[in-house]
Amino acid sequence: MSKKRNILVVDDERTIREVVRRYLELEGFVVTEAETGPQALSILQEGPPDLIVLDIMLPGVDGFAITRRLRGAADHNPLRADGDIPIILLTARGNEVDRVAGLELGADDYVTKPFSPRELVARVKTVLRRSSPPENESESPLEYAGLLVDPRSRSVSVHGKAVSLTAKEFDLLWFLLRHPRQVFRREQLLNNVWGYEYYGDESTVTVHVRRLREKLEPNPSKPIYVQTVWGVGYKFEIPAEN
Repeated sequence: MSKKRNILVVDDERTIREVVRRYLELEGFVVTEAETGPQALSILQEGPPDLIVLDIMLPGVDGFAITRRLRGAADHNPLRADGDIPIILLTARGNEVDRVAGLELGADDYVTKPFSPRELVARVKTVLRRSSPPENESESPLEYAGLLVDPRSRSVSVHGKAVSLTAKEFDLLWFLLRHPRQVFRREQLLNNVWGYEYYGDESTVTVHVRRLREKLEPNPSKPIYVQTVWGVGYKFEIPAEN
């Protein structure tokens, strides 16, 4: 019998926590709740959940600050918890700037309030499925010009140096890597990597590509791996070996 996944739901509105808990528990998840930023940080220090549903507007410490600490931002004290924990942000803000800010910090997904609980559960399942090692052990590591990606351990290194990617960053890289030199529109990447209708918010892809370049490329402004095909989309280019 497989172990039940634990989801940490952080929101200062009790009604939202109760509804999300009920829907997640009906799908077999174990749910832990927190209503403030400090309470969430305390829970995270005790042991990492499998995924966090995290409201941005929280008393004490907001969701952005928690995300920074989980992702090991230089200007915030890192948590002992696993920095690769998938994060789905909840926000009541319709401003694209806030959504992009969360993705820039390393969030894997976001849901804008008011939201459908069924939609949130679907996104939780999708993020967890894509952040888990593939069951098909026949998928072999791929290596191009010093970039080594192993889907079995979901590990990445550049010229022997380990690189830490979030779940969605890894998914995006692996998808592009498996289709070298093929150009994908942002809409196609949303459908293939995120796995559901993303309401046309293609800036999600742009942010994740930017983060990948910052982590992988010797010079992110002149990428050699993940390249832009202007007016079309993105591709993984196989660099020439030196």
